[in-house]
Amino acid sequence: MMPRALPYILIECANTHGGDPAYLNRLIDSVASYEKGFGIKFQPLAPDTLATPDFPWYEVYKSLYFDPNTWCEVIDRASMHKEVWLDLFDTYGVQILGENLSKIHGIKFQSSVLYNDELIHSLRALDLSNCALIVNIAAQDVSQIENRIQTITKELQPKTLCLEIGFQAYPTELSDSGLSKIEEIKSRFGLPIVFADHLEGSSTDAIYTPIIAWLKGADIIEKHIMLDDAFETKYDHFSSLTPDRFSHFVDTLQSYVGAMKAPFINDRERTYLAKTVMVPVAKRAIEPGELIGLMNNVHFRRSGKTGLTLDEIKAIQSERKLLCTEKSVHETLTKEDFRPARIGAIVACRMKSSRLKQKALLPIGDLPSVEFCLRNVATFQHLDAIVLATSTAEEDAVLTQHTFAPHIGFYQGDPEDVMQRYIDVCDAYALDVVVRITADMPFVDDAIFQQVLSAHFLSGADYTVGSDAVVGVNLEVFNAQALKRIKAHFPHAEYSEYMTWYFQNNPNHVCIQKVELPELYRRPYRLTLDYEEDLVLFNAIHQNLVAQGKTPYSLKEVVELLDARPDLTQINQHLTLTYKTDQSLIDLLNDRTKIKA
Repeated sequence: MMPRALPYILIECANTHGGDPAYLNRLIDSVASYEKGFGIKFQPLAPDTLATPDFPWYEVYKSLYFDPNTWCEVIDRASMHKEVWLDLFDTYGVQILGENLSKIHGIKFQSSVLYNDELIHSLRALDLSNCALIVNIAAQDVSQIENRIQTITKELQPKTLCLEIGFQAYPTELSDSGLSKIEEIKSRFGLPIVFADHLEGSSTDAIYTPIIAWLKGADIIEKHIMLDDAFETKYDHFSSLTPDRFSHFVDTLQSYVGAMKAPFINDRERTYLAKTVMVPVAKRAIEPGELIGLMNNVHFRRSGKTGLTLDEIKAIQSERKLLCTEKSVHETLTKEDFRPARIGAIVACRMKSSRLKQKALLPIGDLPSVEFCLRNVATFQHLDAIVLATSTAEEDAVLTQHTFAPHIGFYQGDPEDVMQRYIDVCDAYALDVVVRITADMPFVDDAIFQQVLSAHFLSGADYTVGSDAVVGVNLEVFNAQALKRIKAHFPHAEYSEYMTWYFQNNPNHVCIQKVELPELYRRPYRLTLDYEEDLVLFNAIHQNLVAQGKTPYSLKEVVELLDARPDLTQINQHLTLTYKTDQSLIDLLNDRTKIKA
C-alpha cells in the first residue's frame, strides 16, 4: 500500500467574525503562511434568504451579514494565498458566488440544504465546471446519498464532488465525529472524503481525531479557526482552533505523514536490531564435519560478536554445507566456517545370502539385481561418489564385475564389521554424509533420497530416515563423523549389518530426524529381495512396466502398478522381515547395539 499523502486542509472561518470585517481580515492574515495544500472557506448569508423573522437565530443572521462589496474584498484578500471556498445556504450566497466565480475554487452544501431546490435551481445559471463541490451527508442514509449525488451531479455538473462526514452540535461528542462511516462511504461511493470533526477546540481529540480520519481514508480535513482568546469571538468558537492550536495541529499532522512515508526499515531500526538481536551461538564445542542443528548444537543469545542469522544458516543448510572449523561454546558462526559436504551413496552387498543363493546376481529383467539397484542409485542427484562396498572374502570378489558404470567405485573391506567397512569407504572417498543402501533394495528412488537428504541438512541431524515407507525403498542418511562416534563404543560391531539399530537405539548420542514421506511411498508392499517370491514379483513388475513403454521407470510408477494390480502384491505378501517379527533377534539387537553408560 502506498503511503498516504498529506491531506488537503480546508480552513473554516464560519461565523467567528461575529459580523466584524476587521476580525475576519485579521483571521485571514493569521493563516496566510499556509499556502499549498490549504483552502479557506467562508459563509456568505443574508437573513431574509436564510430564515423567517420568527426563527430564533434571525437576529443573529442580521448581525453576521456582509454586503457584496465586503465579501469581494474578503475573497480578494484570501485568494492571494489560498484556494477560496464558499458555504452556500441561500440565494444570497449564490449571488456572492456568481460575482466572484473566477476566484472561487469550490462550494459546499450542508446536509440541511441538500433538498433546497431553490438554491440548486439558482446555481444552474452558473458554470460550475471549474468548481469543486462538497456535499455534507450528516443524517442521510445510503439511498438518500445516492439520490443526491445523482441529482446534484446532473443539475450542476461540478468539476469534482466530495462527500463530507461530520456535523456540529453543542457539545459535539467524539461519537458524533463519524469516524465509523469513512471506510464504508469511501468503499461504497468511491468519492473523495471530507472530514469535519467539530470537537471542542481546546481538547486533545480536536488535534488527533482528524489525523485518525486521514489514516482511515479521509482526503480533506476541515478545521474551524478563530483568533486568540484575547479577542472577542461571539459565534462558532466551540470547535475552533486558535492560531497556535491550528499550528500545533498542522505540525502534528505533518509528523504523522512523515511517519507514514518512512521507509519500511530505517537505519535506526536496523541499529536497534543489530544491538539486541539474539543470534545463533554454539551451545557446546562443535567439531569440524558436523552439521549445524538449530535444536541440538546451537542456541540463541545476545552476543557482542557478529555472526550468521537464523535465515543465513538455513540458506547454508539448503546448500548442503557443513562445519569446517572447530567452534567453542558461545561462538557465533560465519560463512567461512562452512564448506560443501561430500555426499556419497554406499551400497552394501555380499554373496553369502542363505535364503536366496547369490541373489545379488539374480536377474531383474536383463540386469543382475545388484546392477539394477546401482542403476537407480546412479539417478540420485547431489552425489559426489557411489560405491559398491563388499567384503574381502573371496566369494565377494566377483562383484567387481557388477558395478554397472565406470564412475561407480568398488571397495572391499572388513568381512563381518559392516560399520567399519562404511567408515573405511568414507575415509577412502573423503565422504562427509552418506546414504546407506543395501543391494537387495533394487527400487530405491531419487524422490525419497532428495526428501531425506534435504531434511537431514535442514535439521542438522546426525541420522535421518524416512518413516513407514514401502519395505525395501526407505533410505537412511547419516554423517560419517556420527558413525565414527558410535563406532568408538563398539570396537567390533558384530551386528552392524543391522546398522539402523546402532543409530536409533542411541538417541542420547546422536541427533535423529525422522521424515514423513508422501503417502504414495507409505504402502504395505514388500520391495526387498530376500526370497524367490520377491524375485518373481520384481520381474512381473518389470515386465508389466516395460510392456507399457515405461523404461526406465520410477518408484512412483512401480507403486501405481501395485495399487492397480493387487494380484501382484499377493506374490510375496505373506513374507515377513525377521528383524521385525523375531522377538529373540529384536531383544538381542536391542541389547548389543545400545551404548552402555
